[in-house]
Amino acid sequence: MNRVTQHLGTKYPIVQAPMGWIARSQLASAVSNSGGLGVIETSSGEVDACKREIKKMSELTDKPFGVNLPIMFLQDDSIVDFVAECGVKFVTTSAGSPAKYIDVLKGAGLTVYHAVPSLAGAMKAAEAGVDGLVVEGTEGGGFKNPEEVGLFVLIQAIKQKIDLPIIAAGGIADGQGMAAAFAVGAEGIQMGTRFVSSEESPVHDNWKNAILEGTESDTYVLNKTGSPCLRAIKTAYTKEIFEKGSMDMSVFGGVQDLYFGGDLNAAPALTGQSMGLINEIKSVDSIIQETVQQFNDTCSHLNNLRI
Repeated sequence: MNRVTQHLGTKYPIVQAPMGWIARSQLASAVSNSGGLGVIETSSGEVDACKREIKKMSELTDKPFGVNLPIMFLQDDSIVDFVAECGVKFVTTSAGSPAKYIDVLKGAGLTVYHAVPSLAGAMKAAEAGVDGLVVEGTEGGGFKNPEEVGLFVLIQAIKQKIDLPIIAAGGIADGQGMAAAFAVGAEGIQMGTRFVSSEESPVHDNWKNAILEGTESDTYVLNKTGSPCLRAIKTAYTKEIFEKGSMDMSVFGGVQDLYFGGDLNAAPALTGQSMGLINEIKSVDSIIQETVQQFNDTCSHLNNLRI
């Protein structure tokens, strides 16, 4: 047991990323039931639907789960009070300063980790009083720091300045990546793309198959000079955005057609470079158990190495 598993209350320090529309009870309960921490998203902005998904978790699992609160995108502050009142013990905050809600969340007895893409962001989160950090390297899918700092450099830079437990996110899809993250100071990992391509993921098979068929170089970093900056699969749609050099949130107008209709040119398919490491759709339980076994095997192997 380390500081992350103590905070999560889980068997394993493995967290499922809070992907909009995807990270709901079907996927999150499977992760929690397999020993990790399932997380319910609220970034979709569908407040009532997200509240129902949070309530539904208690029917699907008796294990711990979390909720993500993307501060910049919260359209209804009632979700904060709801989370604090409904028995959730762990939240991640992101996309903004955790200082806005830290008092109400901590006052309700919640453990709060904040997602950061930079050392400066980590310093501010620590000053706000968070319990830990989700450190997001440029390798991951979704919203990114345009500076493109790699995960391992970022973790080490933060560890030199801050002594908070770190969950490593970005480019991790197996136990070898988990061991590498632990070697530089992480105490847990978060996986997104690996769980998007799981059996329990609600997304259309077209997206899952695109992950299986892709390589580590089959993503674009879009909108590097503006906001939001993000990483997504290379498609005709994202190529046009990439070549244009700029975009706004209207590019997500067809997100439902992408996620559940399978049209990869309806919106950016937020995916990390770890797609190049994934070649099979597996159950969540298989993913977690294999990750843990690979992690232990890798640590044993490294323990035998001497220079």
